[in-house]
Amino acid sequence: MTTPAMPYHLGCPSWADSTWRDYFYPDDAKPGEFLGHYAQVFNAVEGNTTFYARPSPKTLERWARIMPEDFRFTAKFPREVSHEGDLRDNLDSAADFVRLLAPLGQRVSPYWLQLPASFGPQRLAELEHFLREIGATVAVEVRHQAFFARGAEERQLNRMLHGLGVERICLDPRALFSCTSTAPSVLEAQAKKPRVPLRPAAFTDCPQVRFIGHPQLAENEPFMTPWIDKVAGWIEEGKHPYVFLHTADNHLAAALATRFHQRLSERLPGLAPLATIPRAPEAEQLGLL
Repeated sequence: MTTPAMPYHLGCPSWADSTWRDYFYPDDAKPGEFLGHYAQVFNAVEGNTTFYARPSPKTLERWARIMPEDFRFTAKFPREVSHEGDLRDNLDSAADFVRLLAPLGQRVSPYWLQLPASFGPQRLAELEHFLREIGATVAVEVRHQAFFARGAEERQLNRMLHGLGVERICLDPRALFSCTSTAPSVLEAQAKKPRVPLRPAAFTDCPQVRFIGHPQLAENEPFMTPWIDKVAGWIEEGKHPYVFLHTADNHLAAALATRFHQRLSERLPGLAPLATIPRAPEAEQLGLL
């Protein structure tokens, strides 16, 4: 079964959360079955795991068999590419990573280059060289405060990305930081995620959005509402946005993504509903004795 055709890509940070058996996956689903179930409902996933470790060729072959052709895996360049040393010196490592993921074909688009908060305006020439030479579709997430100051340095970044046809990934952490819970998962997420202003860019036909939600689903509604209109507007303009929904520990990420699609469907009535995964094990077929 394939995901229904949609005018945007929707997903979560991962498909491998075993706690989703509580409400999303069948309660008897095995970890090796999670991706197949996930891809029945959502048509994209953040490739966060590749930031920490490169998948084996065998793993990639299995993913390629399971992921539908229209599925998108926004693989992050590994840490040693984006966070260690000069980007220009890391081009060979980045190119090796692109070659490694070749079995996934068009499913990997765009690659994500997530830069550390220390990567500032003085390194823009380095970034431009990397983007010109890598030979793959890339989207960039910046975290340095100068790139959110609405000054000359932010304008320089935006002009460069727009000119190269590279998306600036928009991170929206407002719902997360509105949470006053002292739960360890919330405190850890608030410590790790950058508290940056919104920058909803559409430098290409595929704007990229990461929404980091509140652990109580209802609390996300006021933060989600502007995104419903923004994403609907992009779709009406003929763009194909990518939207990824997180929660602090991501236990409810699939529920939040489902809610986003439900609300977008109310704004765009022609939008196809998401598929549903049967939760109960199928009845055993008993033959006649």
